Amino acid sequence: MAIDYTKRPRTTPRGPAVSLEKLTARAPGLVNLYKAAGASLEHLGLQGQRAAVYLVLDRSGSMRPYFRDGSVQHLAEQALGLSAHLDDDGVVPVVFFSTEVDGVDEVSVDAYRGRIGQLHDSMGHMGRTNYHIAMRAVIDHYTASDSTDPALVIFQTDGGPSSRKEAERVLCEAATLPIFWQFVGFGDTDNRQFDFLRKLDELPVPHKRVLDNAGFFPVGQNPRAFTDADFFQRLVSEFPDWLAEARRAGVVTR
Repeated sequence: MAIDYTKRPRTTPRGPAVSLEKLTARAPGLVNLYKAAGASLEHLGLQGQRAAVYLVLDRSGSMRPYFRDGSVQHLAEQALGLSAHLDDDGVVPVVFFSTEVDGVDEVSVDAYRGRIGQLHDSMGHMGRTNYHIAMRAVIDHYTASDSTDPALVIFQTDGGPSSRKEAERVLCEAATLPIFWQFVGFGDTDNRQFDFLRKLDELPVPHKRVLDNAGFFPVGQNPRAFTDADFFQRLVSEFPDWLAEARRAGVVTR
């Protein structure tokens, strides 16, 4: 899906799900991220939009340095900063995956400092990379939640999956669901490790899937050097176009 940085009109007059005052009282360390996320949402006319935010984290062996240096923890905090605008429960479900689903837990505005490292360390062996396993876990969680709002999934990985056919198949099948998959690549952008993610981003409609339900952008080998403003701009840039198409198709009803 092509990124469109033009400003869009407001879709709703509602304010953020969690007010700045409440967030400041509960999680002052997230305030700057909350403000950066809010600026990007406002630019795209998404103030007041409601959505469930999910975070999917790659635990393949090559991800070890990113857990160690705090890059994955920072991504979780960015997800919370965004979620506070979109979902009033202040909680982001987190799916850790490698060969299998290594664990499903959550981060919240009341419990986020150091939490990713704690959860990661409790999960033991780091395996291979199977996207489809994690995608099914998100779909199952979302379906069981009975949510009437769409979902925005931040899906982080540092390379292509072991089973590419399965990943493509699950993504295409999921196009009939109110779930948008935003893939975020950690790692060297000059090699071909992200070719498959670019392919997923560009799968044809309607030949392969009924809607373009995914996006992709890389943040490089030092993800924390990618500014929060740039990160949020790219993270939500494709979401409003998908929302519009999904509403026209009846996939999203709110």
